[in-house]
Parts: sequence; structure tokens; C-alpha cells
Amino acid sequence: MYPENLKYSEEHEWVRVEEDIAVIGITQYAQDKLGDIVFVELPNVGAEFARMEEFGVVESVKTVSNLYCPVAGKVKEINKALIRSPEFINDDPYGQGWVIKVKIKDKKDLDKLLTAEEYQEMIEEK
Repeated sequence: MYPENLKYSEEHEWVRVEEDIAVIGITQYAQDKLGDIVFVELPNVGAEFARMEEFGVVESVKTVSNLYCPVAGKVKEINKALIRSPEFINDDPYGQGWVIKVKIKDKKDLDKLLTAEEYQEMIEEK
């Protein structure tokens, strides 16, 4: 159900590693729970975050939810398309709905994330 090539946080972010860059978004499960996303607050390019530090906010018709950086690093790119079209997260959370790209500070952070199977087990227990 969840892409095998990604890593997952317990806070429902996903990470796709492209060399030393982590592409980060929110999972299908998270966007399903949030409902229709109407606003995304993104950090500035160049901002640095510690592992699991809050980096942004997603607002839906139901609630407001914080976004957490699954790996420590520096923001290299934000998905500017989300500013005008936050619904990309609902429509394509693993593609057009990516949120930020971060230069990974320490690849050991990736070892602390869940595999697709582990993430699936975690959400089934909820």
C-alpha cells in the first residue's frame, strides 16, 4: 500500500532519498485523515532544521497539523506549486504533492525512520 522505496516517520512524513537530498512529503494515510488541504505553510529555502523539528503547517477543512522534518538538514527547495494548489497533497502525495527538499546533514537519521512495512503495521495498530 505504501511505496517501498520510501522511508516513513511516526508523524506521517515520507522521505525519498536522492543522493544527499531528502525529498519530504506527507503520507497517503495523513492526507486521508486531514481531508481536503486548503493551505500549506512552507519554510524558507536555506532554513536549517534538526531531526523531527517542526518545519511547516498543513491546514485542511478539518484541522491544522504541524509538519516535522524527518532528517536534520538545510532546505534546498520548497514545492512552490503548493502555495497556489495545496490540493496536490491530496491528489498525489508521493508525486506532485512533495513538500520540501533538504540536504541531509547526517544519513544516520535515515536509520531512525520506518520501512513501508513498519509504517503500515504502525497505522494498523491505531
